[in-house]
Amino acid sequence: MASPAKMQALLLREDGFSSDVVPAGQLRDVGRYLELAEVDLPKPGPGQVLIKVTASMVNPSDLMFIQGGYGQPRIKGAPAGFEGIGQVVSGNGFMAARVKGKRVSFVAGPAGSGAWAQYAVADATTVIKLRNDVAVEDGAALIVNPLTAAAMVEMVPDGGAFVASGAASQLGKLMAGYAKDSGKRMIGLVRRDAPMEALKALGAKEVLNETGKDFTAELKAVLKAEKPTIFLDCIAGSVSARVFNAMGNDSRWVVYGKMTSEPPEILEPGKLIFMRKKIEGFWLVTWMGRTGLLKKLAAIRKVQARFADGRWKTDISARLPLGKAMQDLPEALNASDGKVMITMG
Repeated sequence: MASPAKMQALLLREDGFSSDVVPAGQLRDVGRYLELAEVDLPKPGPGQVLIKVTASMVNPSDLMFIQGGYGQPRIKGAPAGFEGIGQVVSGNGFMAARVKGKRVSFVAGPAGSGAWAQYAVADATTVIKLRNDVAVEDGAALIVNPLTAAAMVEMVPDGGAFVASGAASQLGKLMAGYAKDSGKRMIGLVRRDAPMEALKALGAKEVLNETGKDFTAELKAVLKAEKPTIFLDCIAGSVSARVFNAMGNDSRWVVYGKMTSEPPEILEPGKLIFMRKKIEGFWLVTWMGRTGLLKKLAAIRKVQARFADGRWKTDISARLPLGKAMQDLPEALNASDGKVMITMG
C-alpha cells in the first residue's frame, strides 16, 4: 500500500510524440508505454483541486495519447489517463472550496497529472459535482464522451442537420439520442452495416456505410435532402475530406479526433473562400473554459439527467484494479465493444 504522501499510478514511459502509426483503439505493447510505480501525490495549484480517484476510464484518446499519436505531447514519468470519478479532498480558491468533499467527474489537469492514479489534480472550474443517482460507471465516463456529445450537438442550429463520423462509437451513439431529443437530424457515418439499424433506433435520421459501393451517390442524395451545415469528425482522413467537399455553403468541418493514419486533404481550397466553408478543431477543455456558466451548467444538467433516468448508460466490458491494469489491459481491450474501467480499490 502507498503511504499517505505517496500514491500508485500508471506512468508514461516516453516523451513527446511518436512518428509510428498508432492503430485506433489498440494498445500494441503496454510495457513500452506504461509502468506501474509509486510516486509523490500531485499538489494542486491556484484554482485547482486534489481528487482521491475512485475509478477512471480507458478511452480511445487515452490509447492514442500514451502511444504518442494524439495532439498533446507526453510527459515522461507523469500519470496517464484523461478522465475519472473521485472525491475532492483539498484545493485552492473559491471554486475549489465549493466542491471540497464532493463526488465529482473530472478531466485531469495540466502539468502532468493523470487519472490512472490514486490521486489526480484538476482545475476546479472543470470538475462536475455529481447527482447522487448517477452511477460510478457513468460518472467515470461522463465528460470525454457524453459532455462532448452534448456540447457538439448544441453547436448545430435548432432544427438543423449535421454529419457525424465514427457514429458506431460510444460517442456517436450518445449523439444520436441527444440529437433526436433536441429536434436535430444526425447523419451518421459507419464502416460496416451491422450498427446501422441500431443507430437509427437510437435517433439517427440517416446512417451511411462509407465502405459501401454506393456511398458516394447515397451521400450526395442525403446531403441534398437534409442540408447539414456541420460535420462533427473524429476520423480526419480521406473520407472526411470527401464528405466536407460535398457539403454546401457555410459548412463547418469540426475535427475533434484523429482515428486514422490517412492524411486528410482540402480537395478544393477555393470553396473555403467562395462558399465560406470553415475547418476548425474542438477540445472539450477549451469549450468548458470559454463557455458561459449558464450554458455550461445547462449542458451538464442534461447529461446527468440522461444517465440518471436511463436514457444513457455506460457499458463496461472490464473492471481492472490499478495494480493489474498493465497485465490485463490488452486482453480487456479486445474483449468487447464496452468500456474498460480502472478501479483504485
